[in-house]
Formats: sequence, C-alpha cells, structure tokens
Amino acid sequence: MDLFEKCYNYDLVKKIKEADVYPYFHYLESGQDIVVNMEGHRVIMIGSNNYLGLTSHPEVIEAGIQAYRKYGSGCSGSRFLNGTLDLHLELEAELAKFLNKEDVMTFTTGFVSNLGIISAIAGRNDVIVCDKENHASIYDGCRLSYAKMLRYEHSDMVDLERQLQSIPSDKGILIVTDGVFSMGGDLCKLPEIVALAKKYGARVMIDDAHGLGVFGEHGRGTAEHFGLEDDVDIIMGTFSKSLASLGGFMAAKKEVVDYVRHNSRPFIFAASPTPANTASALAALRIIEREPERIKNLRHITDYMRNALTIRNIPIRQSVAPIIPINTYDDYRTFLACKTLFDKGVYVNPVVSPAVAPGDAIIRTSYTATHTEELMDEAADIIKEVFDNLPEVKKPAE
Repeated sequence: MDLFEKCYNYDLVKKIKEADVYPYFHYLESGQDIVVNMEGHRVIMIGSNNYLGLTSHPEVIEAGIQAYRKYGSGCSGSRFLNGTLDLHLELEAELAKFLNKEDVMTFTTGFVSNLGIISAIAGRNDVIVCDKENHASIYDGCRLSYAKMLRYEHSDMVDLERQLQSIPSDKGILIVTDGVFSMGGDLCKLPEIVALAKKYGARVMIDDAHGLGVFGEHGRGTAEHFGLEDDVDIIMGTFSKSLASLGGFMAAKKEVVDYVRHNSRPFIFAASPTPANTASALAALRIIEREPERIKNLRHITDYMRNALTIRNIPIRQSVAPIIPINTYDDYRTFLACKTLFDKGVYVNPVVSPAVAPGDAIIRTSYTATHTEELMDEAADIIKEVFDNLPEVKKPAE
C-alpha cells in the first residue's frame, strides 16, 4: 500500500472549501492587535491570545529590535551548547522571582515545554494522571515519557481520586492539569487537586499558558489565584500569550529544573529561543509587574462582553477566563458562522469535532485588556446579526 494513500483520500478540506466556509489560515496584513487588517479588510480581533495587549506595546517591540542589533537574528545552536545568552539567564532569573519559584528554564515554544518537562520528569516506573481536556501538548509529552497515563473525567475530583487509588505505592505519580482550560475558559479545581496529591503522595504540574498574566492579583496565574503557589510543584507557561512573544518555560525547585535541564531531549536538542523573542518576553514581564491594572482591564472587558452577548441572547457557555465559548453545536453551522462573521468584520475561532464531541461544537472568542466597550458593542451586534440568520440545529440534549 502506498504510504501517501491516506493523503490522496483526505477530502474533508476540499469539501469545506467547496462549500465556501473554510475558516482556517486567514492571513494578517498588520500586527496582532484589537483591530487588524486581514485579507484586505478591517477585522475586530476576538480570536487571539494577546490577553494583555502587549504585542503592539512600544517597549516590547523596541526590546526585540535592540536584541537583534546586539545579538543578531539567532543563536545557531542549543542552550545546552553554544546557544545560551546572558539574556536567557536574565529572563529566567526574573521569571523565577516573579513566580516565587527557585528556578526557571526556558524552551523554544510552549508545546515543546510540555514535551520537554513531562518526558524528562516521568519515566517507565511512573504514572501520569491527566485531565481529559488537557492540551494536546500534555498528551504528547505523556506519550514521549513512556510513563503510564491515566485520564480522569474533566474536573471530576471523584474520578481523579479513583484513578489515584488504583496506582501502586511504588510508582511515582504526577498529576498534570491545565490551569485554565483553553476551550471552555474554566479553571481547574486546584484546591481539591492539591489535597488529593498530598493524600496520595503525588506531585502537581500546572500548564498555566492561559493563566499567566490573567489570574492572581499580580498576574502570577492559577496558583496565585487560589493562594496555592507553594503547593504546585511545577508551573509551565508560554511567552506567546500574555508575554507577547514566542517560547515557554518551566518553574520549579532548583533540583527539579536542573534535572530536566540535563535530561530533556526536546530541550537539549532544540535550538535556543531567539534573542528578539527572549528580549520581548522579558520586556512584557516587566510591564506586567509595573502595570497590574492591565489584569483588571482584562477582567472588566471580558465581563462587559459576556453581558453584551447575554443580553443579545447569544448562547454562551459560562466561563471565568477571558475566553467566552459560544455554542454552535453543528460543525457546518460553526464554519458558516465563522465565515460570515469574518466577512462582516469579526474574527473568531471554530472548535469542531474531533476537538469536541460531535454535536458539541463551539466558537471560541477571547479578549484583550486593550479592547474598548465600543468595540465590544460593535462585535456583539455583528454576532447577533449573524446568529439571527444561522440555520437552526437541534441541541445535543434535545
């Protein structure tokens, strides 16, 4: 059989394009911001993870420019060998201080961070217990680790304890969860997870990609929000969201970070983060520390939009993060809604099967601290217009 047969028989994208509802790979002709130019027209952006609005901040941009001038465009090697800059060490030290952790190490992307952390810290004699709605990078990290993986139903603490009870006492246990679940916008039940971890001798790792800069009085994320920073063993985060750059990190005790630093294949054999990316993330971190009001602005604008959609009878799911899912149920209906919204000047993200169960599709909308109430009203009016004209579909429960 030809290896490429699966490629030749893959016709889903062709069918969606023929229906003129293909929603992916729209291209930007401007920088990422609250209003952007995409494919020749103005679009209100409520589909990015630019939570604090720092991708267009002059200090962040200037930091990247100055790093290009001082260090060049790249490091030409891995952190393990020739690719470590004083800039990397400066960022790691400031992140560790910000997060109240002993040490931090950085990776080239958030996805690689989860691969590198989990595959190094867990092995054949260990068990990873994983929320079913965790990010794909966590699942791939579990596969790469060779540890046994057990899944518990989403945020179901009874099921989590059932899984923990099944693990022999001679196994190392790592509970891994998203801090903020990126599709539903809900928070993990961290107090209960920590309590169960202590009861069963497990360690806790949080993927806080969507929590950093969003939750906690100082923006330190999910653990700060719950007052449990000392009880979370590993915090993973990204630079591509609140920190307005590209990359990721691990924060933990010094011995744990040093072990991963010397045993993580995705870290050792990957090129180091570019100077510009590193400098931009560092500048963004300093702005977060200096301007905590951005976090308050983000909460305000998200609450404002949640109310705006509610009073317009848009079928939203309840969430606490700057992520508001809108129920569309059917995959085609979701594609049609996204295409129509884009044509009318609002960018959103479709989430369809297999990312969600069939009949449970959503539109994911997300918000930025620099959004204005006027822009939110404009976007909400367009969403209402589009939803008023969508074909009806039965809800899964009906």
